[in-house]
Amino acid sequence: MATMIVPNSIAFQLSANSLFFLLLIIFCSSCKTTFAFQGTKSKSFHHILHLNSLLQSAACNSSTQGLHHQKSSLQVVHKHGPCSPLHLDRAKTPPTHAETFFQDEGRLRYIQSRLANKSGCKADVKVTDVANLPAKDGRVVGSGNYIVTVGIGTPKKQLSLIFDTGSDITWTQCEPCLGFCYHQRDAKFDPSVSSTYSNVSCNSVQCSSLLSATGYLPLCSLSTCVYRIQYGDSSFSTGFFAKERLTLTPFDVFDNFLFGCGQNNQGLFGGAAGLLGLGRDQLSLPSQTARKYNKIFSYCLPSSSSSIGFLTLGKRRRYGSKSVKFTPLSTSIQDSSFYGLDITGISVGGKRLSISASVFTTAGAIIDSGTVITRLPPDAYAALRSEFRQRMRRYRMGMPSICRKQRCQ
Repeated sequence: MATMIVPNSIAFQLSANSLFFLLLIIFCSSCKTTFAFQGTKSKSFHHILHLNSLLQSAACNSSTQGLHHQKSSLQVVHKHGPCSPLHLDRAKTPPTHAETFFQDEGRLRYIQSRLANKSGCKADVKVTDVANLPAKDGRVVGSGNYIVTVGIGTPKKQLSLIFDTGSDITWTQCEPCLGFCYHQRDAKFDPSVSSTYSNVSCNSVQCSSLLSATGYLPLCSLSTCVYRIQYGDSSFSTGFFAKERLTLTPFDVFDNFLFGCGQNNQGLFGGAAGLLGLGRDQLSLPSQTARKYNKIFSYCLPSSSSSIGFLTLGKRRRYGSKSVKFTPLSTSIQDSSFYGLDITGISVGGKRLSISASVFTTAGAIIDSGTVITRLPPDAYAALRSEFRQRMRRYRMGMPSICRKQRCQ
């Protein structure tokens, strides 16, 4: 019998009468912005969670609803699940909740740093082209990220990359690994056997654009542009900035795609070959393929480790459910390459929590596919925790497994 949790019907209430169910990270910026919410009407939506759906199944639910209606489609699967071609790789075990939490702390530092650097603390389009890429839940990557498989080079080399809405540059580990390369499931990309590979020169406009995409000035090695990027958990990648043929599907092939050919890479990337940047900078995948996709993409994460999701580039022709809701992206973080939403409040069990509107007006909420745990400002978190505990008071509270700065989760 399925168990249903009713008291935890928690809704984030967004502007424009709607709720788009996405993984959020709410970031409290020290930079002040001028954004206010006035008399916004909101509808209440809730989701009842069947606890047995959280248990990993031994069989793959291969339903691909929502994929076959597109011009091109690829599957997205949980990397440790039975649908994944990598699920037999036991070199890494899934991280514990505590490990995930502290890996997310590093991710948060990365986001804070990029926002600080960007801010200084200081028309209708017609879309006809679509490509769906399979995204896979990549827990062996280190922090519960998702991956897609794309082709790079000529002949095409299939590589599994973390897809990341919070990063801009795409990179993969490359032979001959002049510095250090971590273990990856796929064989590393070898540019010497590709007929379409070429390095970017140091004095090119493309090389200069790396500062905006990575936050670091490019380097130069024998007239070849060198990129470098570091993440909040001290993971990093450095290598040659290059052009190559990118194959998303048999119908979606892009020449001269700018990417990083990593020669010195270290961190929590595990079995993935690298990272696919989906941010808003000019070097991101949406920007480099804008002529075909008009900078439009969407993704549906697998609902469990045994199910399939997708990453779609381009406007979807139709959606599988009439219950899909939309909300505008935030305008309060326009100067950064992150995507955000404007949150107006939080409800628990239909009850709107008493949280000052100013709590959410500072910087909005960032949507980040690389972050596992939703973060809230202290005041909002305290109100949510208090109401949730009140509604669950008939159940014994377990011992906290994660404590940070004398606050246990």
